[in-house]
Amino acid sequence: MSLLQSFTRPAAVSCLAVMLSFNVAAAQDKPFEPQVGQAGKDVIWVPTPQALVDKMMEMAKVTAADTVYDLGSGDGRTVITAAKRGATALGIEYNPDMVELSKKNAAKEGVTKATFMKADLFETDFSKATVITMFLLPDINLRLRPKVLDMKPGTRIVSNSFDMGDWTPDEVANAVDGCTSYCRANFWIVPAKVAGTWKLPQGELTLEQKYQMLTGSLKSGTSTTQITDGKMTGDQISFKANGVEYKGKVDGNAMEGSIVSGTWKATKG
Repeated sequence: MSLLQSFTRPAAVSCLAVMLSFNVAAAQDKPFEPQVGQAGKDVIWVPTPQALVDKMMEMAKVTAADTVYDLGSGDGRTVITAAKRGATALGIEYNPDMVELSKKNAAKEGVTKATFMKADLFETDFSKATVITMFLLPDINLRLRPKVLDMKPGTRIVSNSFDMGDWTPDEVANAVDGCTSYCRANFWIVPAKVAGTWKLPQGELTLEQKYQMLTGSLKSGTSTTQITDGKMTGDQISFKANGVEYKGKVDGNAMEGSIVSGTWKATKG
């Protein structure tokens, strides 16, 4: 090694170390930018088109009276949109970088009723929600379904594209303008649980329930009639028997409503 080399090599190494340190610092200062298809805990990230977000808000009829939980909130656009409609909106997201990005996006939009938390949606209590929004895979939806069905009757659920197995949606709609992929929304209303035997002054109502759909019979004296068109819409019940349409509201172990000739009441047990 020459004398020149002995002085030059340490200087070059020092210069390289400085450059590496600069590059690391620059990378650390670079704002987080989510990439379509990036891996998450349970799903990959694909943003919901804003046109479909708007359609989902319309289907759920989100207002300032609502508390909206978005499960897997990504960059926060659904939460922000709900907050712009006046709702109290909360995003549940496992990726901490996404949570921080969502907070920044909400601040840019000037919304104050949008909050975000880093959490596992399977370990999160979202029972206070009046509206649930999500863009999750079918198997994740199925894992969440029992918890969703135990929510307060009338809670509205909207899913981007994917269903909940054999729980048929109450409504399906598509976003047309400004949407080219993932443009379908499925909408459900959590039904009250009414399966069992109900006592009426004039007889007995027996109900079998599969999600929001009802079958069963109405017994009066020695006559038994099968009900038709039975359905729950949240806590609202409707069915037909003997050509008479029954409509009413369920409140725990009691229900009451109206028929053409007046009113009707029933108690369970």
